[in-house]
Amino acid sequence: MTPRPDFHPLQAEEIARAFLAAGVDYLFIGKSGAILLGYPGTTQDVDLFPARSAENGRRMVAALRTIGFEVGPQLEGEILAGKDFVQIKTGPFDVDLVFAPDGIPSFAEAKARSRTEGIFPVANLRDIIASKRASGRQKDRIELALLECFRQEYESRHAPPLRSAAEIATEPGGKV
Repeated sequence: MTPRPDFHPLQAEEIARAFLAAGVDYLFIGKSGAILLGYPGTTQDVDLFPARSAENGRRMVAALRTIGFEVGPQLEGEILAGKDFVQIKTGPFDVDLVFAPDGIPSFAEAKARSRTEGIFPVANLRDIIASKRASGRQKDRIELALLECFRQEYESRHAPPLRSAAEIATEPGGKV
């Protein structure tokens, strides 16, 4: 099996342009989202947090096809249904659609806290970190300290942060 290329911002640009043209409602999330904000890391795929609706799914399928992804009936059905996690390896690079990321209660809340970097709608770093922490995966736990250091540096150079739902929930009397 031929190894797939690592995530590269040009892949994100292809997705962003196609999704913008099709009117897809989504956020970059995960390590690829952090990289778009300047995090000095690598990853193997593009992680996206799309809004869950059949209409948004139809727009997403059309956009993916325009940039060379083969979307067969089963994959299309999973996208239209908003299956919690959809891994796509049938195109020029790998894409993970995460309709229900761990640690993030809703797309609407995440979108309200998101940032736009150029043409990239990116989840807030605090949400990216909360999701990685909540996943419990070993590879995510290893990365958390580095992401936290990056978040502190990033927030010192940008507007005051919006707290994640996980941070609010852990405060005394905090509710999400």
